[in-house]
Amino acid sequence: MANKEDYQSRDITFPDQKIVEINLEHEMENAYIEYAMSVIVGRALPDVRDGLKPVHRRILYSMYESGLTSDKPFKKSATCVGDVLGKYHPHGDASVYDAMVRLAQDFSMRYPLVDGHGNFGSVDGDPPAAYRYTEARMSKMCNEMLRDIDKDTVDWDPNFDESLKEPRVLPSRFPNLLVNGSSGIAVGMTTNIPPHNLREVIDATICVLDNEHATLDDLMEHIKGPDFPTRGVIMGRAGIRAAYATGKGHIKVRARTEMEEFGNGRTRIIVTELPYQVNKSRLVENIADQVKDKRLEGISGLRDESDGKKGMRIVIELKKDANPQVTLNRLFAQTQMQTTFGVILLALVNNQKQPKILTLRQILDEYIAFQEEVLTRRTQYDLKKAQERAHLLRGLLIAQDNIDEVIRIIRSSYDDAKEKLMERFGLDDVQAQAILDMRLKALQGLDREKLQAEFDELQARIAYYNQLLSDETMLRGVLKEELIQIRDKYGDERRTEIGFAEDDLDIEDLIVEEQCVFTMTANGYIKRTSASEYAAQGKGGMGKKGMATREEDYVNTVFTASTHDWILFFTDKGRVFRKKGYQIAEAGRTARGTNIVNVLQVDGDERVTEMIHTRDLTAQDRYLVMMTRNGTVKRIAMDALRNLRNNGLRVITLEDGDELITVRETDGTRNILIATHDGQAICFAETDVRVMGRTAVGVRGIRLKEGDYVVGAARATPGKAVLSITQNGYGKRTAVEEYRHTRRGGLGIRNYMVTDKTGPVVGIKVVDGSEDIIVVTQSGTLIRTDVDGIRLAGRSTQGVIVMRFKEEGDQVIALALADKAPEEAADTDTSTDVENSVEAVEVQE
Repeated sequence: MANKEDYQSRDITFPDQKIVEINLEHEMENAYIEYAMSVIVGRALPDVRDGLKPVHRRILYSMYESGLTSDKPFKKSATCVGDVLGKYHPHGDASVYDAMVRLAQDFSMRYPLVDGHGNFGSVDGDPPAAYRYTEARMSKMCNEMLRDIDKDTVDWDPNFDESLKEPRVLPSRFPNLLVNGSSGIAVGMTTNIPPHNLREVIDATICVLDNEHATLDDLMEHIKGPDFPTRGVIMGRAGIRAAYATGKGHIKVRARTEMEEFGNGRTRIIVTELPYQVNKSRLVENIADQVKDKRLEGISGLRDESDGKKGMRIVIELKKDANPQVTLNRLFAQTQMQTTFGVILLALVNNQKQPKILTLRQILDEYIAFQEEVLTRRTQYDLKKAQERAHLLRGLLIAQDNIDEVIRIIRSSYDDAKEKLMERFGLDDVQAQAILDMRLKALQGLDREKLQAEFDELQARIAYYNQLLSDETMLRGVLKEELIQIRDKYGDERRTEIGFAEDDLDIEDLIVEEQCVFTMTANGYIKRTSASEYAAQGKGGMGKKGMATREEDYVNTVFTASTHDWILFFTDKGRVFRKKGYQIAEAGRTARGTNIVNVLQVDGDERVTEMIHTRDLTAQDRYLVMMTRNGTVKRIAMDALRNLRNNGLRVITLEDGDELITVRETDGTRNILIATHDGQAICFAETDVRVMGRTAVGVRGIRLKEGDYVVGAARATPGKAVLSITQNGYGKRTAVEEYRHTRRGGLGIRNYMVTDKTGPVVGIKVVDGSEDIIVVTQSGTLIRTDVDGIRLAGRSTQGVIVMRFKEEGDQVIALALADKAPEEAADTDTSTDVENSVEAVEVQE
């Protein structure tokens, strides 16, 4: 292989060689910019004036040039495609035909510009027939796109081989960019302009013509929003307003549906309209796949009954026990029965030189300025033609007044007749030539009255044209009149309905609201189960199996909340996370659940020690009172947690060896009761603890004896009772009034007579007797019993047996309150293993 010196020693020369050194980076940058601009201007983006891309403009002009107007017979599409390729657009025939097909599809264009005859595709995604089979011509609306193009109203550019001229833009006598919309992907930019109703757009244009200070609110009184050819329902106006005000916005479009009753009280959903650009057959297929995969539940049948006469009709039959509204909301959320149309009002302005994102008002202003130019150039053209004709008529009138002499001069002169006529009657070359070009018989038959009438009419028109060119208000009046004519001729009613903002789909609409039991094990497995699975038993029952756990694991936290609540997770390290209840995987009564590390971003040695539920994190005058194992108490405002991150938020700074065990929600006026493992308790006003910042340490809540620790805290509400449950299954209720108020930080008073028989206190709850208590043991057994069945007793008593254990050595480790449930006989079911992964649903209290 040759080395570097060999290459450098070679002297390669060519005749007239010129070597230019350039910076490669600079050259590539310039080349790419040129390529990008070529794509932007020449292919991908529409012009703000006529709303067309080059290929569409060339198709329509080629059809116009070939005489394929709406009043002429159809011709093969291949004829049009061939003309466009050969004259103006030297690219693939498929791209030209596809563009022409779209112009003819009434489900793609709000007002089709091509009248197609034959198979031009369908909303099911069926492809059009080949161009040798279909026929096409301009639609009636398209006539307005090219009206006055022969009157020098637009600029012209040479075609690709400079053998012909093509229009740089079409006159477009209606605002086609808004009326039919456009979409395209250029280099580094995208446009996505939705179609609108012709009548509304023209009314808004007239509004700007009448009031140059018209605001967006003024325009939106006329333009309600996009008007899609496939109809549908737009959900809310916020996205529409954002798009019109800034040029960008997101619009939710939903299928139109109705409910029908059939069979034995069953319901079916009928879909009659789809969102714009949704493929019907793919939608039906996707729904069927989701039903098969059990991602969509409650659907028993699905079929497409659409036809040409009845229109669109997709039938979705529901199971007898299915909730129709929940199923419909799932369809909206999980299929293209609801889509989001991302509006980007990007178009070429400044004579195709600059791509720019425009507001609604800017689009209308650009269009009005263009139409004023079109009308001005058309008037100038008409004025010029009128003046030329009037000039000729003036010469003909002179000839008519002197017809005998004119005929004599023509007959007597051969080579100099023109000069003699010019000299004799003061005519110019054009007038004299016009007289000479007339046959003698026609010259003799001139009717002076007709000539004079035409001349007078031309003089009036010339005066009108001159006035029009000198009066901008008058010019705008003509533009307004012509727009009104187009509106009245082609305008129709709106197809797409604008729904109210409150109808926007919320994720919580997907889940039937119900009370659930949320359970977590010591090893961090969490699940939620419908509270209805735990039917009430009498006091002293054996319970029913609540969770299948491993030998080294046991349930340590259980509470009830709605599927629509926020669940706040507080960890032993003083951090808080939040999830909606539906984000906790649902599992059966005997299932183990999902490991918390798959739900929250907790550290490996971090445990969730408290979970509370709330409906609103931004509520005013709501507080969280936190209690640590070592007796420290802290109070923070609820809205301090409104900006929680996925990686959690620190809510308390803990001392070494301490951990957060309990959190309670308050309203700022409550009394707080703290209970300990050895049976002590203290009750004080929460206002004794000032509101602190998230990272504060807190203050002392109760002074603990050696070996004792806090097991729980509650809101001490007068008229209620303190329910205490011990490790060996004993419990009692004690009136709140028996706990005298003291200042925080003391040793407190006796709460429970703890003995070897009762075991230490596991937890407390403040109850009013209308609840059920769910008691959980270390082995995973749960019992649900009526709180009212546990007798009232004094603070220094041992209580009664609340739960008997099936297994020797078992003990109570957690308790929770639930709504009262109907009683049933004791259930001694044994547990079975079930899957841990369950479809997620949404939460509420």
